[in-house]
Amino acid sequence: MEFEGQRKGEEVICIFRRHIATSFKGILWLIILVTGGFLQALLIPNNQYGLLICIIAIVLGFLGAVYSWLLWYCSYYIITNERLRQTHQKGLFKVSVVDLELENIINMSYGVHGMFATMFDYGSILIQTEAGDLVISMVSHPEAVYNELENICHDKK
Repeated sequence: MEFEGQRKGEEVICIFRRHIATSFKGILWLIILVTGGFLQALLIPNNQYGLLICIIAIVLGFLGAVYSWLLWYCSYYIITNERLRQTHQKGLFKVSVVDLELENIINMSYGVHGMFATMFDYGSILIQTEAGDLVISMVSHPEAVYNELENICHDKK
């Protein structure tokens, strides 16, 4: 696989994303708006605007869920043999990219905290560098990602 900004001789080792639960707000809006739309249509029957309000609520709920999913899908991390690249979609027209050279990593650790994190296998990875710390929260399969990063960094030294 290749990505924009890839250096000559740089190889992609793995790509990972945050857990899908990070898009929970969109799913919550979907549930609230769809439920509200149906309740409004059920509680006020034979209202000429009731069906229109119900349809608008459902469409807005789906748009919110799709927007939240797009932000999740377009935000990802790439581990290469040279660096860790974080691409974070902050809105429809705003993206942030951070590169961290593997040689600059001093220490790494990961943690899985709580019942839901354990059940759904997500956690946080802390990467310490000379310039500061990078915390990647709600990572799917944090132990596997941590081990992959640890192996790559060990091979680089």
